[in-house]
Amino acid sequence: MTARLALNDHLRGNIPMTDPRPNINAPPTEMALDDPLAAAARWHTAGHGVALATVVQTWGSSPRPAGSRLAIRDDGAMVGSVSGGCIEGTVVLEGQAAIQSGATKTMEFGVTDEMAWEVGLACGGTVRVFVEPLTSVQGPTP
Repeated sequence: MTARLALNDHLRGNIPMTDPRPNINAPPTEMALDDPLAAAARWHTAGHGVALATVVQTWGSSPRPAGSRLAIRDDGAMVGSVSGGCIEGTVVLEGQAAIQSGATKTMEFGVTDEMAWEVGLACGGTVRVFVEPLTSVQGPTP
């Protein structure tokens, strides 16, 4: 199931805004731009619920290329990036939902070119992100 989330829908009030901020109490070392896969393996080995978000497709201008990843821990800590900050909050919430439900989700985010400048986003592109819960780790763990 693909959820099309356009920023202009949020601004018009068609999609209710939630508090998308990640857990600010996460240890600073975990919030650093570490390797998302290594962080996910560490967290999973330590007993945390973990989800991975991956940019699977982009159209137009996008701050992060396809293949970019964000590891999400059950408490909201995150490592990596799927957009440079524009959509991370929503992706973290969906990652936490995936950890709870065990379900995957594909989300599509876009901003019309006209709206991009109004909200401070210059890219005007569209990005598709796949979110999946991590259920096992194979190979050596860092």
